[in-house]
Amino acid sequence: MPRRLLKRWLPDKRVLQENRWLRVFGRLLEDPFLLHLNRRSISGGLGVGVFVAFMPIPMQMILAGGIAIVTRVNILIAVATVWISNPVTMPPMLYFCYRVGAAILGSREERAPFELRLEWFWANMATVWQPLLLGSVLVGAIAGLASYGLVHLLWRVYVYRHLRDRRIRRERALQVGKPSGKGSAAGRRRP
Repeated sequence: MPRRLLKRWLPDKRVLQENRWLRVFGRLLEDPFLLHLNRRSISGGLGVGVFVAFMPIPMQMILAGGIAIVTRVNILIAVATVWISNPVTMPPMLYFCYRVGAAILGSREERAPFELRLEWFWANMATVWQPLLLGSVLVGAIAGLASYGLVHLLWRVYVYRHLRDRRIRRERALQVGKPSGKGSAAGRRRP
C-alpha cells in the first residue's frame, strides 16, 4: 500500500507516547511494531478498530489501543478506525446489532414506543442488553475479520501490480537499450 501517504497522515512515535489517554499503557508503547506500516500491522489495526467500533461501550479508543498493544498491530490505525462509530452512525449500528442478537436468541421484540429520554433507555436496558451485546460481538467480529481480509487482499494486489509494472518497465528498458551488431559489448569475446 502507499506507505508515503500513510506516513503523511499518521503522527510520529513521540505524539503517541505523549497522549494522555495512552499513558496508561506505559512502557508497552515502546514496542516498535505498534507503528509499523506493513500488511500485517495495518490490516490488523483496521480489524481491531472495526471490531471495537461495534462494541456498545464508552471509551472505545482506549480498548482499541489496548488490544492493538497486545496483538502488536498498528495502534494509530486501530484507534482511528474506532471513529467509524460516531454519534451519527452509532444508533443504526447498535440497532442492527440488536436485531442480529435478537434473531439469534429468538427473543420476541417488545414494541415499546421509543422516547428520546435517558429514563426510557435505562428502563428498557434490562430487555435489550443481551441481544445487543451478542449482536455487537458477532457483527463486530465478522466486520473486523472482513476488513482485515480485505485490506490484506488489497495490499497483496497492490504489491503484485507494483512488482509486475516494475518488471515490465525493466524489460522495456532492456529492449530499448539492447545492443545489436558485431561491435557490441555483448558480441565481443573477452581475452
